[in-house]
Amino acid sequence: MIGGNSDEVGFVIIGRNEGERLALAIASVQRQAARAVYVDSGSIDGSVKLAVERGLPVVELDPGIPFTAARARNAGFGWLVRHYPELKFVHFIDGDCELVPGWLDYALGVLRADEQAQGELAGVCGRRRERDPHASPYNRLCDNEWNTPVGITHNCGGDVLFRVAPLRSVGGYREDLIAGEEPDLCSRLRRSGWTVRRLDAEMTIHDAAIMRFSQWWQRNRRSGYAMAEGLALRGEHEPGLRRGVVSNLVWSLPPMWLMWPVLWTRVCLRSGPLAASFITLGKLPHCQGQSDYWRRSRRERADRPAATRLIEYK
Repeated sequence: MIGGNSDEVGFVIIGRNEGERLALAIASVQRQAARAVYVDSGSIDGSVKLAVERGLPVVELDPGIPFTAARARNAGFGWLVRHYPELKFVHFIDGDCELVPGWLDYALGVLRADEQAQGELAGVCGRRRERDPHASPYNRLCDNEWNTPVGITHNCGGDVLFRVAPLRSVGGYREDLIAGEEPDLCSRLRRSGWTVRRLDAEMTIHDAAIMRFSQWWQRNRRSGYAMAEGLALRGEHEPGLRRGVVSNLVWSLPPMWLMWPVLWTRVCLRSGPLAASFITLGKLPHCQGQSDYWRRSRRERADRPAATRLIEYK
């Protein structure tokens, strides 16, 4: 049942070939809010038809411009504020996620209270969980990854509720980022005096559906690309990015492979053997992704523009 939030909040659902996952996402949103738009990035699985049949307006991105999640979110946000200029809040949700009942009312309550107190809270996110964490070790890793500390955060993730005004004030997401657009947005919000908070509440159920090693590799390669690009864009504001990039590079050097047991033991004592194994091995795809970014940057500096392509794992 839709609560009393229909005039104040709108949802942006983004997707690319999500199939039945998209049907679950749409249904979960429509149970809690009346205003939503679906943004499609070149799906060929009937996603657009499904969204239309569920009564959603659809924005189809021009395939002549490289697809990114950031571009899709901005397109949906733009559609909402044009059609509903009175909106005060916008909630983004990925098409492979399902909104948890009760989350929206709770999150809106937090933002409204902060707004009344003239606080600096731009947005809130909650706990994202994997739908089937025991289906594969990769899904379990994702479920652990989503469990970030409660409180002020530097990365909201793809599912997040924002106040419209601060989001507009920083220009939304940076559309040319193929990954890492959320920490980039949070960084710009912080530099403008805003904060984003992770609440101690269940928010969404995510379906990573990572069943193959090759999928895990591609996802980590994309993460490495985003880390290197993040360092180039905002390294002066986030020293941790440089440490992460250097760590990936150093531990990927063949002579350092002899020291992997040391790294594995150190991580294992903190996070357990599963995380230790994949964090250690993950240095390689992370470094590959960093190298992808640096090669593209060199081509662009040599006046040979390189098309930015998504690094997909599904």
